[in-house]
Amino acid sequence: MNPRRPRRGRPGGRLALMGLLWLFLAMGGGWAEDEGTPYGPEGTVCREPVFLQLGRPAEPHPDVQGLQSRLQDLGLYDGPLDGLFGPETAQAVRRFQQTAGLPPSGMVDPATWTALADGVVLPVAAQPTEAPPGPLSIVIDVNERTLTLYSAGQPYKSYPVAVGTSRTPSPVGEWLIVHKDSGWGDGFGTRWLGLNVPWGIYGIHGTNKPWSIGTQASQGCIRMFNRDVEELYRWVPLRTPVRIVGPTPDLAFNRTLQPGATGADVVQVQLRLKELGFDLGYADGRYGPQTEAAVRELQRFYGLPEDGRVYEDIYYVLGLKRAP
Repeated sequence: MNPRRPRRGRPGGRLALMGLLWLFLAMGGGWAEDEGTPYGPEGTVCREPVFLQLGRPAEPHPDVQGLQSRLQDLGLYDGPLDGLFGPETAQAVRRFQQTAGLPPSGMVDPATWTALADGVVLPVAAQPTEAPPGPLSIVIDVNERTLTLYSAGQPYKSYPVAVGTSRTPSPVGEWLIVHKDSGWGDGFGTRWLGLNVPWGIYGIHGTNKPWSIGTQASQGCIRMFNRDVEELYRWVPLRTPVRIVGPTPDLAFNRTLQPGATGADVVQVQLRLKELGFDLGYADGRYGPQTEAAVRELQRFYGLPEDGRVYEDIYYVLGLKRAP
């Protein structure tokens, strides 16, 4: 049995102000384009390797696989697309560097990435190209590999993107853009739009690997063509909402959640509570006062102790765990 109840409107007045104040504090203070960023403390970072070389990285890597595919398209590599930088890949890189007039080191450096991108034919840029009116929001569909910009709640423009791999997935949830920058390094392209994911550093950014757009290729970030992210960067302000939708992460749902907890499991609890009609603001992976209040209301509905915590029984009630 699922509780069905009228959806409440978003809190107004003092409650809305309190909610924003809590979000402000939960993210570690303020944010500004030229100041530090309130990213999560738990250490996951969306990395874009600058250098690739024989034996490094030691494990299969999506960027090595993308490199192999690009070299294959150029007729320089006929080995497996296994994501491992082995001797065949290094030799193919040397052949490419020779044709591009670069030192044939066999190591992929920034100059080699740039040369590899030369000649990549981009699809025709989507319309429109004028700035959208009204309040803006973004929806990223991991399955479709698209980023759609909404204006006043209506789709305005859609862009192709690359998303995280199954091993390094893009963070499903409801976030805010909390940082804008243009100098994050070659691998991040020409622009960076940072998200307030509490368990690491993730963002929407450009790329020096345009052939990867439309695939699962990143360490969890959202890659765009440089021309597209530059346009988006001009249009969207700080605190623009970004909703990432995609597969439910493979989580055990074993730990007890209580106020102060963060993580992908918190996001899934929040999303399920919202599906059941509990308005708790953003499903942002932060177990704050609104999430606690929604859990208490769920416990009250089922006659469970109202302690505001999520434990095994609550996971079952929410449908996040099923009996053996």
